[in-house]
Amino acid sequence: MLTAQGIFKKYGSVEVLKGVDIAVQRGEVVSIVGSSGAGKSTLLHILGTLDKADSGTVHLAGTEVSALKGDALARFRNRHIGFVFQFHHLLPEFSALENVSIPGWIAGRSRSDVRSRAEELLQLLGLSHRMNNKPGALSGGEQQRVAVARALINNPDIVFADEPTGNLDSANAQDLHNLFLKLRTQLQQTFVIVTHNEELAALGDRVVYMRDGRTL
Repeated sequence: MLTAQGIFKKYGSVEVLKGVDIAVQRGEVVSIVGSSGAGKSTLLHILGTLDKADSGTVHLAGTEVSALKGDALARFRNRHIGFVFQFHHLLPEFSALENVSIPGWIAGRSRSDVRSRAEELLQLLGLSHRMNNKPGALSGGEQQRVAVARALINNPDIVFADEPTGNLDSANAQDLHNLFLKLRTQLQQTFVIVTHNEELAALGDRVVYMRDGRTL
């Protein structure tokens, strides 16, 4: 479902990725682990179309996304890819329900369909009683679950999570990883998760180790 071949990336004179190949099957939960500077987040951003490789190709859901540009790339990203980051990036002036709905609105879907799906996801994630709360009234774990719901609103082919538990305590971190597994089972959702926590990474289906810009 996702394949990347020969991914190289350099920032100035620093070679961050040195010919990475990776493949992810539909419905897999794949964890990418490695020390700081190994190239994990850079790889995730390239796979998720947030950054461009210097060379190499990325195919997702039958499309060579590494060849897309401009509006075509933005539309593909909105429709096919979800993101969860270490810091939730929720908009403070909007409720949980509105934050989850924003990617659906951007996609041009009907307001009623987006609201129905957002309510369904928030209920699935145990936040039905928090739909009208703004982020400032939510705990850190609740805010991350809202971010997960937002990532899922357009039924993406894949969700990329970059250190999603890095800002959570150990109990909430464990809960979030278990949530990813639950969503894989219930929604057949595919996840690629970058994390420093090898214990949590091991909860997924497969662990990809990185060192010095290469997969091991």
